[in-house]
Amino acid sequence: MRAKAFTMTAPVSSIRNLGPAYEAACARAGIPSAPALRALGADAAYSKILETGMKPHFIGYYVLVMALQGRPWNDCKGQEKAELRARFDQLKARSYDKGRSEFEAAFDAIGVIERKRKIS
Repeated sequence: MRAKAFTMTAPVSSIRNLGPAYEAACARAGIPSAPALRALGADAAYSKILETGMKPHFIGYYVLVMALQGRPWNDCKGQEKAELRARFDQLKARSYDKGRSEFEAAFDAIGVIERKRKIS
């Protein structure tokens, strides 16, 4: 019984390769525990994290995906990594650039305009 109770409230940082900073980012996004994070999955969780205003970073997404699979953070290579990059780009476009026109997003991608920031 005791082990099950711990599992239900295990912190995000109990997942290999996710430390206190990731745990804090999850908390800001309303993801209170490792079981909640696992239930959401990497894509939905990372989208929620981006919606808090955190700047998107491929390594942060990549580490989350690998952590939820129980793999070392640097285990992914080649085609699998390219596919993760495509998923990350889609998440970033939906969550981080929400409300931006395709024109603005294209200029932002080449560094012509400054990114819009969420105002809290």
